[in-house]
Amino acid sequence: MIEELFSEVYEKFKLNFYKNIFKNFENREATLSATETFCVEVINALGRPTISELTNFLEISQPNTAYKVASLVKKGYVKKVQSKEDKREFYLELTDRFQNYQRIKNEYIHTVIDRMEAELSKEDLEKFEEILERISNEFMPEVTTFKSENTNS
Repeated sequence: MIEELFSEVYEKFKLNFYKNIFKNFENREATLSATETFCVEVINALGRPTISELTNFLEISQPNTAYKVASLVKKGYVKKVQSKEDKREFYLELTDRFQNYQRIKNEYIHTVIDRMEAELSKEDLEKFEEILERISNEFMPEVTTFKSENTNS
């Protein structure tokens, strides 16, 4: 039962996001392929990774990563910022163009949280927050460990 409910909630967030993304394509053409969308999502989640860190996380070749990043830079979603310490290294940062995409993605999260805050007790909200924190920090080591290593960059 818990697996079905978790999956259902996850699917509803995705569906709302996809609906809003497609709605915004009515007046303009989609600028990112599905693969590019996934790539920019990973860059965002990793929090300013280098190309090497992105390559290691995605477990793809360095040339493949470089190609994807170059496309995202060309389309204005990502910029490469040279490291002050090591001039050979570049950090991947997201642009304002990505931030608009991110706003669309997070809009529904805010709506659901507002509804929860209006309907649930303070204790229930605190317990829910505690459970989410444990899920994020303890039960997802495959991505939690990698992300925490990169946020120290």
